[in-house]
Amino acid sequence: MPHVVTTIAELRADIARARQEAGLAEPAGDAARRVVLVPTMGALHDGHLRLVGQARDLGDFVVVSIFVNPLQFGPGEDLDRYPRTLEADVAALDGLADVVFAPSAAEMYPQGETSTRVTAGEVGTLFEGASRPGHFDGMLTVVAKLFGIVQPDVAVFGQKDAQQVHLVGRMIEDLNLPMTLVVVDTVREDDGLALSSRNRFLQTADRAAAVALSEALAAGAGAAADGLEAALTAARTRIDGEPAVKLDYLVIVDPLSFLEATPGHHGQALMLVAARVGTTRLIDNRRITIP
Repeated sequence: MPHVVTTIAELRADIARARQEAGLAEPAGDAARRVVLVPTMGALHDGHLRLVGQARDLGDFVVVSIFVNPLQFGPGEDLDRYPRTLEADVAALDGLADVVFAPSAAEMYPQGETSTRVTAGEVGTLFEGASRPGHFDGMLTVVAKLFGIVQPDVAVFGQKDAQQVHLVGRMIEDLNLPMTLVVVDTVREDDGLALSSRNRFLQTADRAAAVALSEALAAGAGAAADGLEAALTAARTRIDGEPAVKLDYLVIVDPLSFLEATPGHHGQALMLVAARVGTTRLIDNRRITIP
């Protein structure tokens, strides 16, 4: 089983010991991918475990953080409802992670909410940021704290949270952080539904309806050869055909800027969708090509 630690001091001691014992502090050329961090909020599913498995392949010492970060939940959001399954999570990480860092909110924010924040800028106010004001500032702040605590050589994130991945990558670049970001493709159920910790809240009928999100993205990708508007129309048509799905946004963005693609956009793009199915809010995305 991985070693479970709850304090920053314990975690830093474990990492220092691992670096010393394995000689991980020494330059190793292409093998310099040493300490690998996978930040999570717990309630681990196969998608998370795919990230940790990738981390295991990339590094010598794998740290998985499990922390439900209050800074990224707004008023009325599901902070208290968010599932907390630490014992099961630790068991699932057996053989994959070396250390699980499971701090309390008081450990991470001993003086309450921090007055210092990392801001996500314009992109942080769009799409998920428009629906969840302040979410990305809270996310980047805790990720920056985790990077400072762990000082990883590599951090592993999932493509399902595409806007989060973009903002973390930009933060690493903008702040010249000495680390590499690795992004793992979205893991899906057999019917295409993207794995999410929130899927457990779907009632049976809602679960059947939720597949409309991934099917809409597939329809958009199939129509992309006819242009951006054709892709959006095809995707919207599939969403509109599922009354249980209440669309929040459906948009195509330039993957470099994460701003909405203009009508003249050609080449690689990213289609994003967010919707409420029953009482559960889901997101998904897919890479597409506009010729």
